[in-house]
Amino acid sequence: MKAENIAEYLHKNPDFFNEHPEILTDLVIPHPYGGRTISLSERQMLMLRERVKGLEKQLREWMDIARENEALQDKVHHYTLALLGTYDLASKQAVATRNLCEIFSVPHAVMRLWKEQPPSVEMMAAADQNIKPVCVHEAVFDSASWFGEGAEHLRSFAYLPLRNDTHSIGMLILASEDAQRFYPEMGTLFLQRIAEIVSSAVQPHL
Repeated sequence: MKAENIAEYLHKNPDFFNEHPEILTDLVIPHPYGGRTISLSERQMLMLRERVKGLEKQLREWMDIARENEALQDKVHHYTLALLGTYDLASKQAVATRNLCEIFSVPHAVMRLWKEQPPSVEMMAAADQNIKPVCVHEAVFDSASWFGEGAEHLRSFAYLPLRNDTHSIGMLILASEDAQRFYPEMGTLFLQRIAEIVSSAVQPHL
């Protein structure tokens, strides 16, 4: 009889050990971390301890993620307050990019509004089609030139379309020399929040 058949039988007959308690008394199994044998109950205790350790590790990871998200939410809150403290469009544009660097430690940030600086046809189409932020490792279309002479050293980008209810009104781009700062698979929830905050702040002036 194969081990799989025995395991299947025991799963289907949970009363087996109640009907044959002497087996539990006599049954011994190898210790997982040594050469001696232990009882079934001891083995179960070891398994439970390993499971508890695994759950504790998972809980710590979840708590770390929760703390990181809370810290990000605080930064988004401070960023929003900074924008609310400005009254003209030029100040809002300056604060929107400067505070990304100061609050979020983003190395480079540029913003263009289509009313002031019409984009290329390709950039306009991309901004209208992508309603959510997009992270890539290479600058798209003509946007590398937005960063001036330092563009050749940039290795990751986050494109945040600024929108009203129906179409794009501009683009906010974050960039870094670190290829892993922004990458295609990363979550963009907080980037989306930033895009919405900036869009709402500048829209009344356009």
